[in-house]
Amino acid sequence: MALNFHQLHIFYTVAEKGSFSHAAHALHMTQPAVTMQVQSLEDYFGTKLFNRSTKKIELSEAGRTLLPFARRSIDLMKETDVNMSKFTHMLEDRLYLGASMTVGEYILPRLLGPFGKEYPNISVSMKVINTRQILDEVLNHQLNFGLVEAEVHHPDVHTEAVMNDELMLIVPRDHPLAGKGTVSLEEVLQYPFVLREQGSGTRRVMEEELSRAGFDPGDMKIVMELGSTGAVKSAVEAGLGISILSQSSVKHELALNVLEVKRIEGIQFKRSFYAIYLNSTILPIAAVTFVSFLRERDLSQWI
Repeated sequence: MALNFHQLHIFYTVAEKGSFSHAAHALHMTQPAVTMQVQSLEDYFGTKLFNRSTKKIELSEAGRTLLPFARRSIDLMKETDVNMSKFTHMLEDRLYLGASMTVGEYILPRLLGPFGKEYPNISVSMKVINTRQILDEVLNHQLNFGLVEAEVHHPDVHTEAVMNDELMLIVPRDHPLAGKGTVSLEEVLQYPFVLREQGSGTRRVMEEELSRAGFDPGDMKIVMELGSTGAVKSAVEAGLGISILSQSSVKHELALNVLEVKRIEGIQFKRSFYAIYLNSTILPIAAVTFVSFLRERDLSQWI
């Protein structure tokens, strides 16, 4: 029997999770299949890699020795995929991903065209939901890859910044703040707000930046919370309130001269968009290719 990467990946995941059942869940395998692969690896080395008891498993001395080599093999495989993705122009595959609202509705549609020209044989299937839902589906193995609007802090999830963005104050053309240059936060807080729902990346970034500047987001006069950026824009255009949204999401309305964007004095709502996936996941080559495309191209020419 030859040593193979698949067995090393399974061994590392069992060691990381501390459980055969948890590793099986993370790897989309049955527990007997995971156990069999670890036993095959133990047969290959001729030694036990785990000390098993009825309550827990622990790495043996041999397992502790193997662990950093398994980690390096996973890192090397990921590095290999990233570098080889430059040559996958003829790859035939389908890219499955989840995208949060602003990314999925306003950013990615402008990027999928150029990506499709460069990689014509990769088709895309995209699910558009909010950041919290994407994280839940990644953790529950319903999605293996997502693009979200706010940094995710979770021990089981890898988070990598791949794009930059900025939120701006948006107001209707006939609003008292329209026509002004930079406005103060004190002025802005006098008016009612229409915001995205709690759990959205846009809402979180806005609240974190206000708090960082010493202002309580709870002081905002929130008259409406809506589940999509499009709905927020329509409400602002109708005069129901003002909002803070990605400037990339209002290009069409600016061109039609129905909305204006403003900077708030002393505050910049700069953020990144993030790729997220489970630490235990080796992404499909189509996903690696897409992340490399986002990371390495000058995206400003399209968005």
